[in-house]
Amino acid sequence: MNKRAFLKNLALGAITVSPFYQAIQQSIEGLESEGSSISANNDFWQSIRDQYLLKEDYINLEGGYYCMLPKPTLERYKAHIDMVNKEASYYMRTVQWENKQRVAAKLAQMAGCEEDELIITRNTTESLDMIIGGYPWKSGDEAIMSNQDYGAMLNHFDLVEKRFGVKQVRINVPMDPKTDEEVVEVYRKAITPKTKLIMVCHMVNITGHILPIRKICDMAHEHGVEVMVDGAHAFAQINFRIRDLNCDYYGTSLHKWLSVPLGTGFLFVKKGKAGKIWPLYAEGSRDEHDISRLNHIGTHPVHTDLAIEDAIDYHNLIGSKRKEDRLRFIQNYWTSKAREIEGVILNTPQDPNRSCAIANVGIEGMKPSEMSKQLLEEHNIWTVAIDGAGVHGCRITPNVYTTTEELDSFVAALERIA
Repeated sequence: MNKRAFLKNLALGAITVSPFYQAIQQSIEGLESEGSSISANNDFWQSIRDQYLLKEDYINLEGGYYCMLPKPTLERYKAHIDMVNKEASYYMRTVQWENKQRVAAKLAQMAGCEEDELIITRNTTESLDMIIGGYPWKSGDEAIMSNQDYGAMLNHFDLVEKRFGVKQVRINVPMDPKTDEEVVEVYRKAITPKTKLIMVCHMVNITGHILPIRKICDMAHEHGVEVMVDGAHAFAQINFRIRDLNCDYYGTSLHKWLSVPLGTGFLFVKKGKAGKIWPLYAEGSRDEHDISRLNHIGTHPVHTDLAIEDAIDYHNLIGSKRKEDRLRFIQNYWTSKAREIEGVILNTPQDPNRSCAIANVGIEGMKPSEMSKQLLEEHNIWTVAIDGAGVHGCRITPNVYTTTEELDSFVAALERIA
């Protein structure tokens, strides 16, 4: 085997042959053969928790910003760093791009799209700002977005408004809709003959509200409008396929719910649409419909790209559906109790199908910043305060490592504060 082939093979994931992987597989097979509910099996999830290096200073209920790597992924990540550091420019000038292409193909398979519709980026902001800033805007064009959308993308729309004369049309997403149509109608009413693009969250980051993306996309396309989806929190939290959403553009971060090292995300561009987007960085001559023309970012930490493959293996070990079921279980575990506490306000839809792991909770008469401060300083619970866009409370984002005992402690803290 020559050195080039060796470096390609060396980068391949090894989590699938570890004793931990085999033990979890056997555990899953045993529980499913018994017909047991894995989502509520605390012993099983304790074995998953044991793979995370958690700080003992506090209960971490803010995994939505960045989730630490489980030990199997972390060990592989360190190996990638060592390998790239040792090979240095040899690696960069030989197999760097072949390995990245292989990882992107595996990511596309997980995402449910074609290989030539996805590129690896550094985060959701880079992915979606590339579309917002590179869209073929003309003065007078209109774009629709929600006041609950992420600030970085709203800020970029402010820039294109100043630069190109694009009109922003901002709507408010219903907080607790009874039907999907109630949400779709809000976007539909905002469309005019000048509307070119709708930005919509797959999962609203401040409330955890899952929006009916397919219905919004189908409606928008009937009016000749394209849809760009912010999937920062949906990907690897809920089980879906991008091709089933019928969206035109989709961006996400992988350091959140897939537990990849910081600095990884992806951008999906529906086949045939890459040619209309102006690249963020200049690229050499290429077919205008080749999505890779949008992926020129210069020298970057390639060892992080390699860790995506290991994180996918870990995610697949648990299984997308099992993971989603567990995350929804633990959210409903604490929110069902919190809704019974006088003075506590839930800013997340009550219908369990309209949310998953993320929920937002507030207390009457208390500023979110004071609430998060009390939770940390008096109860050793780490959260994040949200105070804007009609949402006033703390965002709670547990993960697969969170125990029901920790959530009991959180509910008890809510009772004492309220």
